[in-house]
Amino acid sequence: MWIEVVGGSRHVPAPGSFVSAHRWTEVTVSARMVLRRLGGGLLVLWLVSILTFLLVQLIPGDPAEVIAGENATVEEVARIRTELGLGQPVLEQYLNWFSGILRGDLGDSLFTNRSVATTIAEAAPPTVVITTMAILVAVVIGVTAGIAAGLTQGSWIDRAVSAAATLGIAMPSFWLAMVLVSVFALTNPWLPATGYVDVRSGFGVWLSHVILPSTALGLATAAELARHTRGCVADVLTRPYVRTARARGASGVWLIRRHILRNAAIPVVTVLGLQTGRLLGGAIVVEAVFGISGLGSLAINSVLQRDYPMIQGYVLFSAVVVVAINLIVDLAYGWINPKVRTA
Repeated sequence: MWIEVVGGSRHVPAPGSFVSAHRWTEVTVSARMVLRRLGGGLLVLWLVSILTFLLVQLIPGDPAEVIAGENATVEEVARIRTELGLGQPVLEQYLNWFSGILRGDLGDSLFTNRSVATTIAEAAPPTVVITTMAILVAVVIGVTAGIAAGLTQGSWIDRAVSAAATLGIAMPSFWLAMVLVSVFALTNPWLPATGYVDVRSGFGVWLSHVILPSTALGLATAAELARHTRGCVADVLTRPYVRTARARGASGVWLIRRHILRNAAIPVVTVLGLQTGRLLGGAIVVEAVFGISGLGSLAINSVLQRDYPMIQGYVLFSAVVVVAINLIVDLAYGWINPKVRTA
């Protein structure tokens, strides 16, 4: 549509074209943010690969001597070192290893001769399931308790949540795991004390084996989330827009969902993302207590056997998981607060 004006004419955009352009701009900004975060994550993984390779080289002992045995001759040890490529310069060893990573090959175990990627894939399901369930336990318990404490500041609920959160942070996961086993598996045989079964064996059986380890692993994170959620909710309640909404009659679930949770969510999501790496590391101890053959036992055996490729593969897998979680957290920021997309 053209409109005559003094000195010429100008074009008036068709209805809806401004909205479409605005949405396209938002999509472009979001895509740029994802690519920027993804590029940063790939850089971190490359640096982790360098540090992991160099640190593993500093582990005392010779894996060739461990593989050959105590009674092996010098010639046998030298032959094994040559077969494994341990006599090559460190830079050449790293380049060979890194080129294999780019092809999806993490190498073979020095002791089982099995693919590192295959071994990690077989050991990962119990650890991933327990860690995921621990996150669910932490979110449900921690966020709920934190919101209740933040909305009732100074009450007995607030004091009880604060005391429980302090106690939860102070308790080591392995001690809590032993207490849970003693109470719910030995004294009262309601749940199995050890082992892990696949969900294909039955949902009830699978859940009974997951409850105790995931609870022992997730309660400390739940305590952290409760403290941060309580502080964030208490801070948001003092903001002018919340007081204005209350003055207009807003209350109850609508006020919590519309104003409080959305504005208090970013710090809580940040803490949850940071705690993911801690949960993955804590799973090693919890798996040992409950006799679960996951990534924890794999990592411990690899270190004791000086299985360099397996150690490197485990650390790289953990780094990929942490970087992926951080990327999801960054994307969650943009969903919670669109202003973050331009940051």
